[in-house]
Order: sequence, then structure tokens, then C-alpha cells
Amino acid sequence: MRFPYLLWYVECSHRGKKIVYLPKKNMSKRKNRYQNRTEILQGTLDLLILQTLQWAPRHGYALSKAMRTNSGEILKVDTGSLYPALHRLERKGWVAAEWKASDLGPRLRVYRLTNAGKRQLASERSRWERTTAAIAGILNPTEKGNVA
Repeated sequence: MRFPYLLWYVECSHRGKKIVYLPKKNMSKRKNRYQNRTEILQGTLDLLILQTLQWAPRHGYALSKAMRTNSGEILKVDTGSLYPALHRLERKGWVAAEWKASDLGPRLRVYRLTNAGKRQLASERSRWERTTAAIAGILNPTEKGNVA
């Protein structure tokens, strides 16, 4: 079953073991293989990319590694999700990219946050805080006195 509000997936590791996922065909047969996969709401990847680029400009692999490291090895963004998102953010003018020479091999495409991206990040963070507060209200209704 595919949910239209889900856009990208991250790989989760359990007790330091890497989990490998197969394509999404016949999900009902492979249900157990997807138990550790975290499905994130649409737009969250953009927020994570913008936030990570606020710390410093980075190339794609370094960006993915920073997100993985700062999430305690929980969020592992596939390149199949990361690069299309970076290109989309670049088209929107929220990130800019340039080719830079590398000491270790081929040139690197380094992404940086633009001024428009900084404004978008502030907006996305505000939206995220409202969303997480709404979810917390459902998960913990007694803390807010909202038990129906």
C-alpha cells in the first residue's frame, strides 16, 4: 500500500546493524523487512537539508553524513532521495551549488544556503514546531488537558 503523503524514506539501523531494503514491490509479502524503515512526512527532507546547510556549505555525501551523524545514526538519506531534493531546492533558489576542485579525486558539487533559503528555513522550522506540537497533543492528550 502506498501513502500519497509520504515522499521519501530513510534507512534506520538497529543495534549498529545496517538494514538493507528491497524495492517496494509486493510490500505485503515483505512487511517484516520494512519494520525499521522510517517514513517521513513530505517536506521534512527539505527542512533537514536546509538546516544542515545552515551550519556550513557541503557536497552531497558530506550533507548525508552530517544528517546521519547528527541524528545519532538514525536518519540515513538515500542518494536517490537526497540529490533530487537538492536539485529541487536549487530550482526554487533556496540553495546554490558550484563545482569545486577536490584534493582526493573528481570535482565536487558544493551546496550552500541562499538568503531565500534562510527565510524558507525559518518558515519550515515554524511549520515543523506547529506540526510536532499537534502530534504531541494527540500522543499525550492528558498533558494538555485535551482528553476527549
